[in-house]
Amino acid sequence: VAKRAGADVWLLADCLAPGLLIAQGIGRLGNWWNQELFGKPTDLPWGLEIDAPPFPYPPGTTFHPTFLYELIWDLAMAAVLVYVIERRFRPRPPGIFAAYIALYCLGRFFEELLRIDPAHHIAGLRLNAWVSLLGIAAGVIWYVLSQREDRPARPRRRKRQAPATPARKMTVPQGKRVRPPG
Repeated sequence: VAKRAGADVWLLADCLAPGLLIAQGIGRLGNWWNQELFGKPTDLPWGLEIDAPPFPYPPGTTFHPTFLYELIWDLAMAAVLVYVIERRFRPRPPGIFAAYIALYCLGRFFEELLRIDPAHHIAGLRLNAWVSLLGIAAGVIWYVLSQREDRPARPRRRKRQAPATPARKMTVPQGKRVRPPG
């Protein structure tokens, strides 16, 4: 839609990236209300007590609130994108979006290391952790490639020229001429 409207899609993606992180962080509050996506047992003061802990954990066991960790991470990385990367480095589009992918996946990787819910494992790591590592690599590579000086410039779209004759304010089908009363 943005491309058809003549907008720069990558610039739009850069504008959306901080908001996506904030939205993803707020969405994690649902995991708290649903008591899902928690981590390994912990004795930390902010440990989360689950109403019906999974087998083999006894009632009263507290768990890492991984959704809280992701909420904090997402909000912090939104601030990093806006106040550090955008203002300090001034990346060309889609640099901020690529940084968003890399930073989000970095936080997810460490969160996946704490999770205990069932998941497929490959080489001792959860599949989600492997996907996060791929996302980190893809985001970093995309950022670096998008910021290269020798990158060919995208051709700019020519603005549509206004027609020589002014456009009519209202189009009336031929043969259906509307006449004022009287």
